[in-house]
Amino acid sequence: MKSTTQRIVFTALLTALVCVATMIIKIPLPSKGYINIGDAVVLLSGWLLSPLYGFLAAGIGSALADIFSGYIIYAPATFVIKGIMSLLSCILFKKVFLNSKKVFSRIISGLIAEIVMVGGYFLFEGLLYGFMTAAANIPANAIQGTAGIILGLLLVEVFEKSRIEF
Repeated sequence: MKSTTQRIVFTALLTALVCVATMIIKIPLPSKGYINIGDAVVLLSGWLLSPLYGFLAAGIGSALADIFSGYIIYAPATFVIKGIMSLLSCILFKKVFLNSKKVFSRIISGLIAEIVMVGGYFLFEGLLYGFMTAAANIPANAIQGTAGIILGLLLVEVFEKSRIEF
């Protein structure tokens, strides 16, 4: 059993990793958003942390990346969307799909979380820029989600093999 201090430190570590992973590669989209690889760590946060800590690591790390990158208008929506992604991936992996194989459970929970991301940004950007512009970003967000699942699966294997307990 980890202490509260250890959980907070691991959460802070994953918050920083989400932020850096989101900022390290940015490909601009038509509606002023961008593609990034931060979803891999957002999912990792859900798979390794509790629902609350995963929500906070994913939401805060992603929102900070938006703020630091000049996309401040996205930060509140990103906080909610990425936080919910991590929350869903945690709950679905740990509660609903735990009786299945770990990889299958992670793929399904990651897929559902990424669908929420695509839908969440479509709604947000639709309200902000119009739904035609927002629709143009759906394929790019889907590619980002797919890459996030694949990279997240690789990262979780590395973390599990390192025997670091969260």
